[in-house]
Amino acid sequence: MEILGALGGTAWAAVFFIIALSIIVAIHEYGHYIVGRWSGIHAEVFSLGFGPVLFSRTDRRGTKWQLAAIPFGGYVKFLGDADASSVRRAETAGLSPAERRHTMAGAPLWARTATVAAGPVANFLLTFVVLGGLLLFTGVVREEPTLGKLLPIPAAQTLREGDVVLALNGTPTPDSQAFDKVLQALPRTPTIAFTIRRDGAEMTLDAPHPMPALVSSVQVKSAAIDAGIEAGDVILRAGGRDLVTFSDLQDVVFNSGGQPVSLTVWREGQTFDLTLTPRRRDLPLPDGSGFETKWMMGLASGLSFDLATRTPGPWEAVKLTGEQMWGQVTTTFQGLAHMIAGKISTCSMSGVIGMAEIMGDAAKVGWVSFVTMLSVLSLGVGILNLLPIPVLDGGHLVFYAYEAVTGRPPSDRILRGLMMAGLTILLSLMAFALWNDLTCV
Repeated sequence: MEILGALGGTAWAAVFFIIALSIIVAIHEYGHYIVGRWSGIHAEVFSLGFGPVLFSRTDRRGTKWQLAAIPFGGYVKFLGDADASSVRRAETAGLSPAERRHTMAGAPLWARTATVAAGPVANFLLTFVVLGGLLLFTGVVREEPTLGKLLPIPAAQTLREGDVVLALNGTPTPDSQAFDKVLQALPRTPTIAFTIRRDGAEMTLDAPHPMPALVSSVQVKSAAIDAGIEAGDVILRAGGRDLVTFSDLQDVVFNSGGQPVSLTVWREGQTFDLTLTPRRRDLPLPDGSGFETKWMMGLASGLSFDLATRTPGPWEAVKLTGEQMWGQVTTTFQGLAHMIAGKISTCSMSGVIGMAEIMGDAAKVGWVSFVTMLSVLSLGVGILNLLPIPVLDGGHLVFYAYEAVTGRPPSDRILRGLMMAGLTILLSLMAFALWNDLTCV
């Protein structure tokens, strides 16, 4: 189900980006707020957005909750802070020891550290909850490869939902891992011999190749999504070549050298032609050792049927979600390292415009894609905020580490200088990312 449908466009991309960013910022700032409250630090203002206040109310604890006009961020201003940064300290000499304890400056080091770290941690928790929820919703493939829903393809299907696949072309498939390995080794022929168990009886029959040039999903910010390619489409021809499997399509695209490729697409019984120009993408290698550059349209392959799934147990869900998050974290840092080393294009870094396009494209694909990208963006915000740059949470934590070692915080003069340097670095990175948005294809 599409969220945007025919109403997609730049304005809608901005709307969905603001929705995603507002959720992420609200969770991040609430992490600061709630841990600060638990630690005895009083929050004077909790603001979602900056600038003119559109709506506000003050709760029974004396915290002012407000919604501001500029929806690109937010902040929590704690008692004793001269501004929303929680670094510049206001004059607290007139406060009693009890009152000073409720300020950010007067709180114990452990309370300040926990309060600052809670923002990025809240983003990580949001990512974990979203990915875990999606895993429970979609399930994991059963150990015994069993057919679920059969997808429409331009070929007569002899398989049925509920068939258990025992072998492909005579090679046994006792479990899902073996099934995947055999799939990858299948010849590129129109039909494959399936040995199945149906209603308790074992039989062998010919069926269409299980990996046709079928689109299972369309990637965000890709040539395919811009052209209107949808999940479920089958690519019949590419570059004048008839396709049997998705691998045939990959061969054509990878060897295109970035030149336009003509396609014939089948969708719900109808065919149409279009031309797409592959885009250069830097992709992580399967072994995690680095990246490789390929020309891609932005299509993911799929089977001609769904595989039956099961709901994972709690511990299994936690383990799988943790592995997925860790994979995203390592890929992020590998990408940054390779970008700095000049091994991959700096166009891999997106700014506000690029992120808005990503969220808009994700919304076009459907709510699962949108929520998934929201979780990825939340993880990115958490990682970014932990960088040791003054102005960011990571910079605050560096200051606290200095205080823990020396027994005193940096002076206000040093803090102001470091904050200015950090702001310069952050604005430079934002400008560079925005330049990428405007110049990279």
